[in-house]
Amino acid sequence: MTVAQRVARGIVLGLLARLRSGQLTVMEGERRLVLGHGSPQAAVQVRSPRLWPRLLYGSRGMAEAYAQGFWESQDLTAVVRVAARNARSLDEWRRRLAPARVPLQTARGLRARNTHARSRCGIAAHYDLGNELFALMLDETMMYSSAYFPRPEMTLARASRAKLELVCSTLDLRTGDHVLEIGTGWGGFAVHAARTRGCRVTTTTISREQYEHAREWVQAAGVADRVTVLREDYRDLHGHYDKLVCIEMIEAVGYRDFDTFFARCSNLLGAHGRMLLQAITIDDRAYEVEKASRSFIRTHIFPGGCLPSLAVIARCIAQRTDMRTLGLRDLTPHYAETLRRWRANFEAATDRLEDLGYDERFRRLWRMYLAYCEAGFTERRIGLMQMTLAKPGWRPYAGPTSLPRRPRRSPRIPAPAFAAARRRNSARSGGTTAYLGTSASAS
Repeated sequence: MTVAQRVARGIVLGLLARLRSGQLTVMEGERRLVLGHGSPQAAVQVRSPRLWPRLLYGSRGMAEAYAQGFWESQDLTAVVRVAARNARSLDEWRRRLAPARVPLQTARGLRARNTHARSRCGIAAHYDLGNELFALMLDETMMYSSAYFPRPEMTLARASRAKLELVCSTLDLRTGDHVLEIGTGWGGFAVHAARTRGCRVTTTTISREQYEHAREWVQAAGVADRVTVLREDYRDLHGHYDKLVCIEMIEAVGYRDFDTFFARCSNLLGAHGRMLLQAITIDDRAYEVEKASRSFIRTHIFPGGCLPSLAVIARCIAQRTDMRTLGLRDLTPHYAETLRRWRANFEAATDRLEDLGYDERFRRLWRMYLAYCEAGFTERRIGLMQMTLAKPGWRPYAGPTSLPRRPRRSPRIPAPAFAAARRRNSARSGGTTAYLGTSASAS
């Protein structure tokens, strides 16, 4: 162990000795050190002394060290939960240092503002990693957003459809509505809304792979006459719509453009319009220190992204729109369960992912990503909110005169990427496809 590694080790263990909640066991060679007390309880096996200097870089250093194999744990989620439980004391120190960091954050923010080109690059870096990667991890709806579990025993696919129904019913989607969706994903919402409500949907994404997949699914589902898929930035959209849906897209907007986003949404809605926003949010008290940080997620998973806080959302709505808030629903526990299911699918697909060229470092990085987010929701370091907004002219049952269309029970048409992945995996494994959403435990 080098001198620098010894010094870093002393600093890290000194900080860990101050754990106020939760217990962490550190195993290093023959040494075993138990820090803190109570639950959650986690254990870490140090594989290399190179771990210690990396931990001085916060979440980014912790994740990079794990990806490089410098440490192991049988329960990554528990490790991150212990860290999340004790993050508030660290936030306080970071807030005290915030004034000194403002010039650096300002300069970094100016360099990294989400221009059209930079937004496309940031989205491509995550969502264009390969449709089969996501098909192996998600379910047949290809919804890469929190599912909704009215019953804990539901499969992931059923819970994803329950979330889609929740969105449609909350917005009271009707046959005569024209809905704008900002953030297509792989097309799950647009296909579901058009098939079950008979409404028109215009949906947009700036991901090349999502755009191509959504167009294919729209054709296969027989709703091409009702769904238009665009590949346009939200800032370039025009027209007026009855309803607007944005499901976990705002996190990619960037903190300097939240006000632009809400102003654009307001302008795109008609006088009687309503909007549903599903957003991952961060604690108001942590927003300022996190918004321009070089965290693990912002560096390796969602470049250029930023989680808004509820206070930031409320301020943008009040200052940049004429909309008012109709309702706020907390779905945080559902996301922790969703991530647990995604992580189980991801682990079950290890061999197939390796065949596709996703090497061990990538898989470890994504294993950390899924566990990191699951822990964040479990400990409410981050939350999931579904907010309903309305224009001044909205009144209950105003707008189109047609009655709400009852959801139709029609044959399910899985996402093309999911169906293709299931066929390939079935051929590879002799028909076993449990990790693709056919078992309740992993789906």
